[in-house]
Amino acid sequence: MKILIIEDEPQAAERLENLVKQISPDSVITGKLDSVKRSVELLSRDQSPDLIFMDIQLADGLSFEIFDKVEVKSPVIFTTAYNEYALKAFKVNSIDYILKPVDKDELSAAFKKYDRLTGKDVPREKMMESIGYAVQMLTKKYKERFVIKVGEHLKSVEVRDILFFYSLEKVTFAQTSDGRKHILDFTLDQLEGLIDPNRFFRINRKYFISINSLQDMVSFTNSRLRLVLKTSDDGDVIVARERVQEFKEWLDK
Repeated sequence: MKILIIEDEPQAAERLENLVKQISPDSVITGKLDSVKRSVELLSRDQSPDLIFMDIQLADGLSFEIFDKVEVKSPVIFTTAYNEYALKAFKVNSIDYILKPVDKDELSAAFKKYDRLTGKDVPREKMMESIGYAVQMLTKKYKERFVIKVGEHLKSVEVRDILFFYSLEKVTFAQTSDGRKHILDFTLDQLEGLIDPNRFFRINRKYFISINSLQDMVSFTNSRLRLVLKTSDDGDVIVARERVQEFKEWLDK
């Protein structure tokens, strides 16, 4: 199997190469590249390896830029220190990734997954579509501001100034750090695809909150959590029981 390593840290690249040789002795490392530019140049010559190990943060930018500049025809396993929460995109699209420092057991599991995904029953085109979709999800641009109507005027509200979004009687509001609330032309379900999940978390059907909105957290009945939000007089802000564990993981990123 021909393997290409795209990694800008020489020690990390060497470690990965040594582990690959231990796990898959018959594999051949066809190259070790450290930049988007060099990777695009090589892949543009249609020299497609059987598998690519690709770090996300390279010397001259994010490796996602490679996908914008050239058609990547090889399966990719990402080796990265990137935020695990964001990388859920790869898991749901059957794409693997390994967090640094690379662990031999995880690398071995990644090879097994590669073998499984490149089997006879898995169309190569389908797998490559999944890689593209995952990269698209991770490079998606989230809203930085909302335009709202105030009387006959329009006003721009910066997302960084919003403490939380909430729904009341089928109307969606954004409450800012100055205590003001603004009506939005979006439902909470629509907001879910527009705002950065690293910055906002949906705790229940009524609330999306930012980390900056939290004033206090109190254990509540049935393994739930009750939150006290800044500038809010709602005494019944509850993290749904089925969301508590994920909420704690979001807080602990």
